[in-house]
Amino acid sequence: MSAATTRSRTPDRQCVEAVDLARAAAEEAAAPGVVGEHLAAISEGDRVVTHFFECKDPAYRGWRWAVTVTRASRAKNVTLDETVLLPGDDALLAPEWVPWSERLRPGDMGPGDLLPTDAEDLRLEPGWSGEDAPPPNSVVSSEMAELVEAEDADVTDRAVVPVRGSITSVAEELGMRRARVLSRYGLHSAADRWDESFGAKTPMAQAAPASCVSCGFLVAIGGSLGQAFGICANEFGPADGRLVSLSYGCGGHSEAAVMPKPLRPAPPVLDSMAADEFHLRPSPDSGSVPMSEDEVLADLGHS
Repeated sequence: MSAATTRSRTPDRQCVEAVDLARAAAEEAAAPGVVGEHLAAISEGDRVVTHFFECKDPAYRGWRWAVTVTRASRAKNVTLDETVLLPGDDALLAPEWVPWSERLRPGDMGPGDLLPTDAEDLRLEPGWSGEDAPPPNSVVSSEMAELVEAEDADVTDRAVVPVRGSITSVAEELGMRRARVLSRYGLHSAADRWDESFGAKTPMAQAAPASCVSCGFLVAIGGSLGQAFGICANEFGPADGRLVSLSYGCGGHSEAAVMPKPLRPAPPVLDSMAADEFHLRPSPDSGSVPMSEDEVLADLGHS
């Protein structure tokens, strides 16, 4: 083992004794009352020592203030190198960072938010535009363009207006002039998602008197989805304005039977309003054996 290696592993005495300098640096970087007691001093190299102090901040439980001090060769003064807050073995750490594309959930978008669609998104496939370079999906304003630039999205500022009377303009009227359209995978995944919310397997549909296919509030839609879905137009129904499966149903069906009135108990029937007589003693002639005259005059029971 060389002499240089021995010196690097042996803490410098003056740097180890510079606890007050390290504490003053930590208190300057931290809030008042956050720096606790001195925990340890570890040698980082030749005349380089790191002092660790307890962190009393409740938000950084288990963290430590690390102040590194050093001393130049043949110098007597110890100088400050850096001050940082480092996690300890039992420190409370933040969860691992997750990309925004994996954190995004349905309903998270708000006004002004942009959601760039991946060029290789399986839900979309190339459409027909009539040109070699597909046009943008929508016109972007100047304010939105600044937001696009901040979000690192690639969107053109202006849409190309087709010449009137051309094939491109006719295709645009028919809804065919789109850079990308819904793929079969995107269509099936959307249908499965809608059927899970408003389909035949939901508790509401299981208790419904009939399905939506025979309901007068169902608004038919075109395309291939029209064979399995429609739009509910019953303002009192649970799926008003939603895309529902034709096998879905609810209690607001247009042809549902009128709910019967609640049953009421029948009024009591009285045969007679007279009081019935109940004798405390049996009648003398009610038994099969005739009673003697003495038994008739005697009280019931025996003394």
